[in-house]
Amino acid sequence: MDFRLVQIWAVIALYIIAMVAVGVKSARKTKTLTDFVVGSRKAGPWMSAFAYGTTYFSAVLFIGYAGRSGWDFGLWAVLIGVSNAALGAYLAWKLLAAKTRDVTRRLKIKTMPQLFEARYQSRNMKTFAAIIIFIFMIPYSASVYSGLSYLCEIVLGINYMWAMVAIACIAAVYLVAGGYIASLSADLIQGIVMIGGVLLMVFFIIRSDQVGGLSEGIPRLMEIMDKQEVLSLDGGQILKLVGLCLLTSVGTWGMPQMIQKFYGVANDKAIKAGTIISTGFAAIISIGAYFVGSLTRLFFTEVPNSIHDQMIPTMLNNALPALLLGIVLILVLSASVSTLSGITLTSCATISIDLIAGRKNSKITKEKTLTLTRAMCLVFIILSYIIAAVKTPILLLMSFSWGTVSGAFLAPYLLGLWWKRMNKMGAWFGMIGGASISIFLAIFSGFNTANAPLFGVIAMASSFVACVIGTLIGIKLGGKHSEVPANFFDKTFTLQDETV
Repeated sequence: MDFRLVQIWAVIALYIIAMVAVGVKSARKTKTLTDFVVGSRKAGPWMSAFAYGTTYFSAVLFIGYAGRSGWDFGLWAVLIGVSNAALGAYLAWKLLAAKTRDVTRRLKIKTMPQLFEARYQSRNMKTFAAIIIFIFMIPYSASVYSGLSYLCEIVLGINYMWAMVAIACIAAVYLVAGGYIASLSADLIQGIVMIGGVLLMVFFIIRSDQVGGLSEGIPRLMEIMDKQEVLSLDGGQILKLVGLCLLTSVGTWGMPQMIQKFYGVANDKAIKAGTIISTGFAAIISIGAYFVGSLTRLFFTEVPNSIHDQMIPTMLNNALPALLLGIVLILVLSASVSTLSGITLTSCATISIDLIAGRKNSKITKEKTLTLTRAMCLVFIILSYIIAAVKTPILLLMSFSWGTVSGAFLAPYLLGLWWKRMNKMGAWFGMIGGASISIFLAIFSGFNTANAPLFGVIAMASSFVACVIGTLIGIKLGGKHSEVPANFFDKTFTLQDETV
């Protein structure tokens, strides 16, 4: 075997061993449903921040968005990374973390549908939210498989299917065994790998012959951007760029797998530190990825095979030494596995806790619900793999699902935390309106991924308007339409002990 490939496979083997060890160790600590879904609710700032960051950024960023955005916008693509750090990390933690942690801890909430039920006193809303998560999270998780596969095919020459099998097996081993506790430990390790990998990747790409260092590469890139009419963006390009910034930054505020990371933070001190750590993590990962993507025009004169997802893998394969290439592979693998585990745990907890055990007159014990959640995690991972097995471009798989979920949840969630007058009718208006608009625009456009970010932003904005209109109508009608549960905001109120 080529010695170059031996070095790469050795690095991958070490990563797999580490993840298996995390799963085995965490399985001993995971004894209850609460342990499996939200851990002990004592996560420190580093674990919480890294869990948030590694779930935020997957292979879709490195292989999909970074390559395509870098080609479309050149250096302007770095602004997406800046918005991810400023809005997707810092502002999200400042606005959402403390309030979400407080209410979910007091009311023993484990899932986002339960949060909606507690805030709006509606079991039907909990069911509706759970169905949205189940339907639209599967294509999102399927896109995670696709991301690494392009890199493995180009660098290792292995079949697309085997790359996806590797992602599925690694995620299944530690997630099914240890749940959220395993995910926290794995995310800390994976986060460290991601930071080191991105910094090394940026360093060696800048030093490559195609770039020739910042002092030479940046002026040449700007000259190319000017010739190809990318340096001065027109109105349509600016709109698409803003749409990507908002969808990938503010859009994360409504994603259940992201919000769930706030449930287990230990205390307010951990939230303050976690805000800074999470912002720094996002800045390094996202700005680094989009910066590398912005250099694509120095490596290519046209998109290879008309597939944007092949650009970054080809750049890395040509510019990086074997050992570093192995580390970058682990970087993308870590991003994929951490995101997949976050999506899977959130989705399966919703299915087992909200749709099955949470139905009226259900007699399923928490012990059986724990077993069911573990089984559902395995099924979800396999189902996502099957969907991804039909080779589909990453952005087509994920773009519309992200916009639909955020369009449905962001406004009812954010306004529900900060606006006490927000009521059940307003939440229904926003949830149904946002999801419906996203689905309609996707179908109307023929699932044109180029417009997906804009459609997602429209859905989110429309949901906010619908929430306000619905709330005002509810207040005018009075009675049950305008009721707001006191226990959601009353910090002296707690439910039964959460020991199982």
